Amino acid sequence: MVKPLDEDQPKPVRWVGSSKEDLSGFPEDVRRRVGGALWEAQVGRKARYAKPLKGFGDASVLEIVDDFDGDTFRAVYTVRFAKAVYVLHAFQKKSKRGAGTPKAELDLIDQRLKRAKEDYEQWSRSEKPISR
Repeated sequence: MVKPLDEDQPKPVRWVGSSKEDLSGFPEDVRRRVGGALWEAQVGRKARYAKPLKGFGDASVLEIVDDFDGDTFRAVYTVRFAKAVYVLHAFQKKSKRGAGTPKAELDLIDQRLKRAKEDYEQWSRSEKPISR
């Protein structure tokens, strides 16, 4: 029997698009750092190195930026939904000019945020209420 989600359990992580596979290709040190931030989100906290991603209106879409061996890796997740943490995107920043997130990446994040909302609505309807 599956134990129902309650306040004492970490929120599950749900992956959108290729984010899980993309993250799995990152160097181990970067994966560990991203994993630490996701764990903090699962238990209702924010890692000190997770920053709100500009352009998404509030602090519920966060970004982890990690420089490793001369390369920059980014992972974006949202805590916008009460019962789950969604990983929206994980990518290596290719452009050497500017620190900002490229528009194509922001567009993909926006699309995946919409998909996460649809998934969350469907998933939360299928969850059994917690009986007390």
